[in-house]
Amino acid sequence: MKNNLGLFVAKRAQLNPSTEAIVDISSGQRQTYVELNDRCNRVANAMTDGGLQIGDRVATLLMNGPEFVETFFGAAKAGGVIVALNWRLVADELSFILTDSGATTLVFGTAFNDVVTELHSRGTDGTQVTTWVHVGAAADRPDFAVGYEDLLARASADEPDVTACDDDLLFIMYTSGTTGLPKGVMHTHNTALWSVITANTTADTRYGDRYLICLPLFHVGALNPLLSIIHKGGTGVIMSEFDPVKIWEVYGDERISVTLAVPAMLNFMLLTYDKENHDTSHLRWVMSGAAPVPISLIETYAEMGIEIHQVYGLTETCGPGCLISPEDAISHAGSTGKAFFHTDVRVVDEDGNECGADEAGEILIRGPHVMTGYWNRPEATAESFVDGWLKTGDIAMMDSEGFVYIQDRVKDMIISGGENVYPAEIENVLAGMEGVTEAAVIGIASEKWGESPLALVVRADESVTAEAVIAFCEGKLAKFKMPKAVEFIDAIPRNPTGKVLKRVLREQYATPAAE
Repeated sequence: MKNNLGLFVAKRAQLNPSTEAIVDISSGQRQTYVELNDRCNRVANAMTDGGLQIGDRVATLLMNGPEFVETFFGAAKAGGVIVALNWRLVADELSFILTDSGATTLVFGTAFNDVVTELHSRGTDGTQVTTWVHVGAAADRPDFAVGYEDLLARASADEPDVTACDDDLLFIMYTSGTTGLPKGVMHTHNTALWSVITANTTADTRYGDRYLICLPLFHVGALNPLLSIIHKGGTGVIMSEFDPVKIWEVYGDERISVTLAVPAMLNFMLLTYDKENHDTSHLRWVMSGAAPVPISLIETYAEMGIEIHQVYGLTETCGPGCLISPEDAISHAGSTGKAFFHTDVRVVDEDGNECGADEAGEILIRGPHVMTGYWNRPEATAESFVDGWLKTGDIAMMDSEGFVYIQDRVKDMIISGGENVYPAEIENVLAGMEGVTEAAVIGIASEKWGESPLALVVRADESVTAEAVIAFCEGKLAKFKMPKAVEFIDAIPRNPTGKVLKRVLREQYATPAAE
């Protein structure tokens, strides 16, 4: 059997034809593996009939839904390289990614008609796209686009002749761009397969599981679970976007057994939880990552009978890095666990030497699921590897047992009076303060210390003062780690995967500390 990820669906259609493959909460649509494979084949054959060659890039601008799943697996069978676009980007940002990737096909939904029309109007100055495929009602279709359902209706449902496999490119996923222009992370059929194998070998996923996907599928934190649950023979239950009220209903109605939600989502969900009316009896665990998970949050959910398993990963690793095991989730709360089964992890100092137990350093990752490099960025690729290890740019400590504790991003680290200060450590303390919904910490210029920590706090109680926040930290943090100032804000800016946009905060709060 060729290693083409599109064949995951074909094999499941053969083994478990009547099993539900995907459930779309928004439309109520349900597809068995046979039905999903039929439509994936039609996508593949329609693309091939339209002239798609192996290696051609196929971009998507779609909300979570069946059409994204069909396009991903169909394009994979046809040998296309999927470029899933972040639908929160503006025209200029989308134009950059489309141009950089060289995508020639764009599959988009009605919700994005305006921005796509803007891109189309720019001609070759905006993109290299020549085939515009619209998902939605014919009445809403721009005149320059062809209908998705029309293409599928004309295409054969026969299994296509799959030729792309193994080390051929499968997708290019652009990083979130929190520090500048995004880079396209390249993953092949092989690296994606190994990400699935190491995920399913490490995490407590089972045949027949029902996995709720509520992160956007243009992010590896949602794409890897989708690939993994299909590989395992379960059902992917898809929400078009996160809804902290609806999600509790879906847990019960769809008998959800596993899911992934970033810490910010978990916080929002606490505000809408109703013990008497929400059924979580089928839910074994919730994986959480994208940012360090506050211990207080893990403990709160544990009291509700819900295990939070902290995970650590990157787009560059196709997801997997470290994961806490079920038996260690509570006893080692705050740790992101140990390396995935087919993954190696090291923590090194600035000179590349192995750090001792409980000593902070940069995480390096090695494994067959690590990216092959950055699209059209050979220098950036070379800079990201050392002796075959991926340099993550993340700071962590590893204890004597091998448990990893994420501290922060290298670029977000604050150096105050010559001491390294990791914002996540301060944020973890602030998360435990009553009246504080969430907090982010950045470094601001200080004439006295070089940099000082500034706490940006979202408060649930207007009576919470800056003085009270600083007082709360006393005794919990070393003096040099203490926030020197506090600003109250309505919301903390985040990208679609829940990561705090520290760059945005640094731009907004650039005034030097008053010390």
